[in-house]
Amino acid sequence: MTINWKQTLFVLADIIVAAYLLLAITAFNQPEEKATVCSEVNIHVGDQQNGLLSPAEVKRLLQQQRLYPLGQPMQFVSMRDIEDALTANPYVESAQCYKTQNGHVNIVLVQRQPILHVMPSNDVQYYVDMQGDILPHTQLAGNLLVATGTMERSYAQKRLAPIARLILGDQFWRSQAEQLNVLPDGTVELIPRVGDNVIYLGPPVGVAKKLERLRKFYKYGLCHAGWSRYQRISVEFDNQIVCKRKS
Repeated sequence: MTINWKQTLFVLADIIVAAYLLLAITAFNQPEEKATVCSEVNIHVGDQQNGLLSPAEVKRLLQQQRLYPLGQPMQFVSMRDIEDALTANPYVESAQCYKTQNGHVNIVLVQRQPILHVMPSNDVQYYVDMQGDILPHTQLAGNLLVATGTMERSYAQKRLAPIARLILGDQFWRSQAEQLNVLPDGTVELIPRVGDNVIYLGPPVGVAKKLERLRKFYKYGLCHAGWSRYQRISVEFDNQIVCKRKS
């Protein structure tokens, strides 16, 4: 049997080249982390205007748990530990962390959006978010619609949260509404930012129609009569607005 050395050499050469390419690709896709130290941490927090967290606060949370990766060897930086620590926070909806080949750690965080700051007379303060979930009170909150009065948490979640969503989703009412006050019989008052009158909404049902009727009254009535003329404005009943003048 005669060995074709030329053909054998070509086969060996192909094997060597293929092995080299495989090692090169593997090394490129899995960079050596042992010699890499985290040189930069980029924290992106969505919706900082309406949320409760900022990049500085996220950094502080990670530092408290000794998970802030800056200056740490990349091989010891656990993306899973960072994500678990952040998602355990009640104000965080989701968190994603990933490394880059140049020693950077990127953190992308989606936070829960509070829409109502509840200050009840029969409970501690808390927030209700866009989904109607309860969030614990913190000093980090910005300028939110406030709810006062005596109420159960289920009332705030099921009755007041839809009103807050209506107000937040409307530019006019977002700039006008300041406070919702729950009366002992479960009906609701709206306290506007402008003027010193009280808007009586009545039972918290059909509020969208009540607010639209009130908007037209603001536009065609109060702009002529004056903001300070009435003490109380009721939109409880359909197709009518009842006003009580100041004494």
